[in-house]
Parts: sequence; C-alpha cells; structure tokens
Amino acid sequence: MKNFNQIIEQLGLEASLTLEEIPQIDLYMDQVIQLFENKFSGTKRNAYDKVLTKTMINNYAKGKLIFPIHNKKYSKEHLILMSLIYQLKGALSINDIKATLAGINQKIINEEIELDSFYTSYLNLTRKNVDDFKVDIEERGKEVEKEIIEANQGKSQDLEQVLMISSLVHMSNLYRKAAEKLVDEMTIEKGEKRHK
Repeated sequence: MKNFNQIIEQLGLEASLTLEEIPQIDLYMDQVIQLFENKFSGTKRNAYDKVLTKTMINNYAKGKLIFPIHNKKYSKEHLILMSLIYQLKGALSINDIKATLAGINQKIINEEIELDSFYTSYLNLTRKNVDDFKVDIEERGKEVEKEIIEANQGKSQDLEQVLMISSLVHMSNLYRKAAEKLVDEMTIEKGEKRHK
C-alpha cells in the first residue's frame, strides 16, 4: 500500500511521557497541560484538538480516576496516572478507566506500590507494541493487496484503502473487546471481595 510507511511515521507512535521528563516537583494544572501538550501534540489527529484540558483534569479528579490532589498541585504520581488515562481513553469508557485504575490509586494512597517500576514496565511494553504494530501493519497491507488481487478487483487504491481501514478497525475492536472483558473481570473480582 502506497505511502503507508509515511502514515506510520506521522502517527507519533513513540510519543510517551518518560520518567525522566516528569518533574520531581509538583505542578499546577496549567503546567501539567503544557507538559502534555508539548509531549503529545504530534499524536493529535487535528491541530485544534487538545491533548489535555482543565475540564478533563477536573473530570478525572471528580470521577476519582486519580487520587486527590493537594494544594492545587499535581504530583509525579498524578502525571503517571494521567499519562495512562491519555492512552486508555482512546479505547475505554471513563467508567472502565476508573475501574482499571482504582487498585493502583488505592495502592498509591496506601504507599503499597513502586509506581516508577510499574510505569517503566508499561513503557517497555508500549515500545514493544509499537515494534509489533509496525511488523503487523506491513503484513496486513500485504494481505489486503492479496485479497484485492484474488477478488479480481485489479489494482484499486480506493478498494485497498477501504479494506485496510476495515481490517484495522476490526483488529482495534477485537483488542478493545478483550480489554473490556478484562475490566469486567476486575470489577467482578472486586465485587466478590466486597461481599465476603
């Protein structure tokens, strides 16, 4: 498929907020927004989209997706959680994100988690996911071309693109459904614990 490598380069797949980029001091909301905008602006679909807004942050706090802030400042732990939320919100509902992060939030409050280590593991997996995605996307493109040829559709760029889009969306839906099932299992497990 023509220009697909170019498209992949434009996606900003490697964009992530590393531990080294997170200040060791607590930040005010405007500073948090600026940090995220600087880091993730290349991942936006449209130039006018916002990576993070005051409303979003307030909703995360009100919805208890992040543990309570102190003195209107956000800690390193808050920034790590917001980075996770940024990725999760592309596929999960706010309620699913809340369920997913509830245990981590509680562990942070109880000081029962080495969040830097957990986040490093997350970043390691995201780097591997990007590598796997690049290989998979190339293979998927070859499969699309093969299907078009086998269906005697000739060399149609439009049909290839529609088939590729449909295939990518289907894969996305499969992964999203698997993630939602895991969230449901977490919720059921937590519900059983409350009933004991």
